[in-house]
Amino acid sequence: MPFTSASAFDHSMPERTAVLLVQLGTPDAPETAAVRRYLREFLSDPRVVEIPAAVWKPILHGVILRTRPAKSAHKYATIWTPEGSPLMVNTAKQATLLRGWLGNAGHEVDVAFAMRYGNPSIPKVLRQLRERNTKRILVLPLYPQYAGSTTATAIDAVNAELAGWRNQPELRWVRDFHDDDAWLDALAARIRDQWEKDGPPDRLVMSFHGVPKRTLLAGDPYHCECLASGRLLAQRLGLGRSDWTVTFQSRFGRAEWLQPYTEPTLRELGKSGVRRVDVVCPGFVSDCLETLEEIAIEGKQAFLESGGTDYRYIGCLNDSPAFVDALGRLALRHLSGWDTLRPDPEQAARRSEALARRRERALAAGAKA
Repeated sequence: MPFTSASAFDHSMPERTAVLLVQLGTPDAPETAAVRRYLREFLSDPRVVEIPAAVWKPILHGVILRTRPAKSAHKYATIWTPEGSPLMVNTAKQATLLRGWLGNAGHEVDVAFAMRYGNPSIPKVLRQLRERNTKRILVLPLYPQYAGSTTATAIDAVNAELAGWRNQPELRWVRDFHDDDAWLDALAARIRDQWEKDGPPDRLVMSFHGVPKRTLLAGDPYHCECLASGRLLAQRLGLGRSDWTVTFQSRFGRAEWLQPYTEPTLRELGKSGVRRVDVVCPGFVSDCLETLEEIAIEGKQAFLESGGTDYRYIGCLNDSPAFVDALGRLALRHLSGWDTLRPDPEQAARRSEALARRRERALAAGAKA
């Protein structure tokens, strides 16, 4: 197996530390061909669809990739912005703002972002970091709750790329932040701000992305972490047990998924006389197709058709200062022990001199740069 290295290396380059934010992904455009490419990669991941390949591939290529891309492209078109995909736009802003937050806190840390499926890909971004002589990488998947189909597959992709490197970096990763105080505080503040403007609802629905129930029975902790996030958020909001509900959205296929399901719950609430419902999605840190189309549009339609009169979707934290602060605090905890503090002028001068001497020694020993 050929192991790869940086295309060029200069012995005077300082060693760098980076945080790599990882999101699920998005098509390159709200068009059928782009959505088909994205779905092919996403639904071919055995951690996403745990069905034997001999059974699943004919279904994927013979049915799903022939019918679903056009329908999904239409949905993406309803939420696409002039800047591009909301998920891409929000993630890019989060990376930029986190870099600034860490810099203001006195740390020299690069921040990059990658998509598990689609672009920019994890291998591409990791190779860009390697060209900058990045020797320490903290991988921060932007999923508050751990799941094998999200967090684990992001780490799989990082490890698969690094397996082909000759000179591997030191690696850390954030498993989850489902009970992180700063994240929960930011989310609670986001909801309270909405309620100060519009008043509280009759019921707060916390909708998390669904996964097949069999993953819970097989030992995936996702369900438990979603319930914990919901309970801790409700406590911060001072809600009684009858004031809030945890549900699961985005069910796919015929198998049983985690329940209760979001849309049927919204319909039941409307039929039961609940007049106002607010919906928040604590499993998402950025608005995307699943929040802007499935919850804000389809969820509203389901509730109002069933007798409800007032439906409000409370948007994700996106690039809010409170969330960037939470991300910064989370990153610093996991960066602890790595030398990331910005040196003072005297220290910086000594480091530059030391790197120059290292390069001189390397050149004398036969190095090219």
